[in-house]
Amino acid sequence: MTTTLEQTTDCPLPVHGGDASPEQDREHLTDTSELHWEDGGLPSDLQKGMETLRERRELTDVVLSVDGHDFPCHRVVLAAASQYFRAMFCNGLKESHEERVEIKGLDSATMSVLLDYTYTSRAHLTHANVQRILEAASQFQFLRVVDACAGFLSKSLHLESCIGILNLADSHVLTSLKTGAQDYIVSKFSQVVQQRDFLELPADSLESVLQRDDLDANCEECVFEAVTRWVRARQDERCPLLARLLSHVRLPLLEPAYFVEKVEADELIRSCTEVFPLMQEVRRYHLTGRGVVSERTKPRVQHFMSEVFLIIGGCAKDEHFVSTVTCLDPLRRSRLDVARLPITEMEDQSQNRKWVEFACVTFCNEVYISGGKDTPHEVWKYNGALDKWIQVEALKTGRWRHKMAAHDGKVYALGGFDGVQRLASVEAYDPFHNCWTQATPLAVGVSSFAAASFDRWIYVIGGGPNGKLATDQVQRWEPGRDFWEMRAPIPVETKCTNAVAFNGCIYVVGGAMHAMYCYSPLSDSWSLITRLGERASCAIAACNNKLFITGGRDNKNQVISTVMCWDVDQAVLTEECILPMGVSHHGSVTLMKSYTHIHKITAASET
Repeated sequence: MTTTLEQTTDCPLPVHGGDASPEQDREHLTDTSELHWEDGGLPSDLQKGMETLRERRELTDVVLSVDGHDFPCHRVVLAAASQYFRAMFCNGLKESHEERVEIKGLDSATMSVLLDYTYTSRAHLTHANVQRILEAASQFQFLRVVDACAGFLSKSLHLESCIGILNLADSHVLTSLKTGAQDYIVSKFSQVVQQRDFLELPADSLESVLQRDDLDANCEECVFEAVTRWVRARQDERCPLLARLLSHVRLPLLEPAYFVEKVEADELIRSCTEVFPLMQEVRRYHLTGRGVVSERTKPRVQHFMSEVFLIIGGCAKDEHFVSTVTCLDPLRRSRLDVARLPITEMEDQSQNRKWVEFACVTFCNEVYISGGKDTPHEVWKYNGALDKWIQVEALKTGRWRHKMAAHDGKVYALGGFDGVQRLASVEAYDPFHNCWTQATPLAVGVSSFAAASFDRWIYVIGGGPNGKLATDQVQRWEPGRDFWEMRAPIPVETKCTNAVAFNGCIYVVGGAMHAMYCYSPLSDSWSLITRLGERASCAIAACNNKLFITGGRDNKNQVISTVMCWDVDQAVLTEECILPMGVSHHGSVTLMKSYTHIHKITAASET
């Protein structure tokens, strides 16, 4: 029966003894002398009449026997309300002829509620009976009752019940209720893990919860301990799931001392060979400091630190030099205040540095910048905790239009231009001793190229071997060896490009390619990822498991202020936000930063 029963008649007939007149009836007639009339009150009268017949046991033709109790009913009413009973009574089964049908596996109180609903559209739900009614309604295919129970349970979520409700939703394929229960667990995770029922959380639901950026966890150590406790509750059964679950724990964000003492030393971890790659990732992350970028290096919303990307210097409209650093947090859609580039706020404008055609890289969560046309030997590092630029040892060879890369505890300055020639020289910076030393020179001296470090190697991609030409050559070097080797060339001869290593690949943008290309070091092959339209001399950074392409210039040489976001998993390019000003020929790196002094950023669609 429909649940919409308490309706008034749209075009009521005159009732006996009433004041209705023929004129009132004619108001509903049309010029065609036809009347299409629907009595909105009849469904209610029918339902009330059927309930009266049931109460008086009149015209009943079947008795449902449930748990020792008899319920006289009408086959036609049951069949109309439930697909289950329709199949039972209309398909020639023996129950279609029996006067008494026994229903097993159900208590009489629950059946009474379902029959009351069938005849009256009303059901009384309580915390004590809702689970039984949901299960029975699902069995007998009273779908509206199932929805009502799910809605009731979704409003009854609390610490002691959320796991049970989630399991119930899972077993009855109630997607909306399951999603609501998972959202509740995510929002109360630090408290839910203290409940005994947490150990009964299904593996797929735990995995979904661990993936969430908004997980209620003040530190990742708590998440790791929750996972290992869940696995140990049924170790033999759940140990094969350990690596899969730990792949969603932000292990690189664990404190180094905790990782060594509590994770690496844990017998559960040591006995699971599938987690060894995850352990290697953590070691590389702690050693190189931002040399690893993956979904596990992204802080959760609850963490005090946030993964951000910086847009450093560059040129604005009319080739105006930019001395500011823009810091964007895409997860919180916010902009953070950070210090300007060094020596750019002097009262005497003539003493200000002009940072043009410099190089930048992140190492041990500090940003290093080096060289530049007006600052060829200078090297500075930005400390996010202090929000301050600190000068370090100068380059031995002054250079600009070069690149930097971090690898295995050192920072490298690669190639570039010294005002006379393209450089093949490479310098290595040791932050412990604050000194630069000469390293193996490039096979081909180039400037304005892209560079990235991946695994054991440093890659130099494209660039200009002279002032007019660009090259498609790709050079690769493993620090410690005395030679660079050539790899598969990039499909387009290009310079003025930038690159970033992300998820096992190297992505390249910029120059005049108007596209993003991807290089696979493992297969030594290139592929076109997406067209970027009119966007030259832009930069790229990997942040929060996505790629962000910033600034650039269009075909009319006008600076671009939009930031594009490439979702690698979805293969979708979207406009993320708009910068305070258009910029090109800038640097972009990723950093972990505390989220103080936040400003909301503007999405491109809002302008």
